[in-house]
Amino acid sequence: MGRTTKLFRTSLPVFALMLITATSCLGQVFPLANAFSHNDYLRKKPLYEALDNGFTNIEADIFLINDKLIVAHYFPYFKSKRTLEALYLKPLADYIKNNKGAIYSNYQQPITLMIDIKTGADKTYAALKPLLAKYSSLLTSYDNGVIYPGLITIVLSGNRPVATIQNETKRYAFVDDRLNENTAKSTDVYLMSSCKYSRFLHWAGKGTLSEKEDAKFKMAIEQAHAEGKKVRLYAAPENKAVWRYLLASGVDMINTDQLATLKTFLTGAGSSNLQTYQSVNSSPVSAAKN
Repeated sequence: MGRTTKLFRTSLPVFALMLITATSCLGQVFPLANAFSHNDYLRKKPLYEALDNGFTNIEADIFLINDKLIVAHYFPYFKSKRTLEALYLKPLADYIKNNKGAIYSNYQQPITLMIDIKTGADKTYAALKPLLAKYSSLLTSYDNGVIYPGLITIVLSGNRPVATIQNETKRYAFVDDRLNENTAKSTDVYLMSSCKYSRFLHWAGKGTLSEKEDAKFKMAIEQAHAEGKKVRLYAAPENKAVWRYLLASGVDMINTDQLATLKTFLTGAGSSNLQTYQSVNSSPVSAAKN
């Protein structure tokens, strides 16, 4: 595979570091700008486990079944009460109301709710639009060329209604680009860029990392960042060596099923890594509300 280079455990570059101490912050939830709760709805307490661990990026898969937006990974037919509104939008609205109008009092950016569409793109989006309008006061919006930040940014992945969204002059949803293709340039539509880890890398955290893969991967990240998109990889090996490499390479969101483990890694609780990482590309908006 050509030349290889040894991956050394060097100190991470400063993205925008918030130095914390565990002793002085006991009991406080620290918002983790780089933490992404993958398939969040599969947890015992969807949404709340992510919030309790300080996650600022959360994923929910949805199916349009009998005019309901059901949150599920497979076989949603017996889960009619597990709707997107019941599991995420209403709880988030209540959480904000009970927390003095904020999700995290010490975090100034919107959190991301990624909605992965499993059924037909346009039909599902048509059902989603009135629901988003119902919670519009909380959501980042696009209105005639200007993006207005809210407390929550909705990003659509999976079966994405790209053409429909591109033609809308006002909306409450954005799109996740595909990092391995990276052909989408519009920052009005695309705020994120994701792909499977193996599309770029085969390194599992031990041994050597292909220099060719490393260069190609970092070039894709650089291009995505130049276009104003946050970068996320899914199905990556879940270990500290890979997480260190992804952060050092500029990846904005660490996709995980291990919430507490990633939290410990990012905050450095019980270790010498007493840092919370936030990318310089952390803001998902281009303008502020008046």
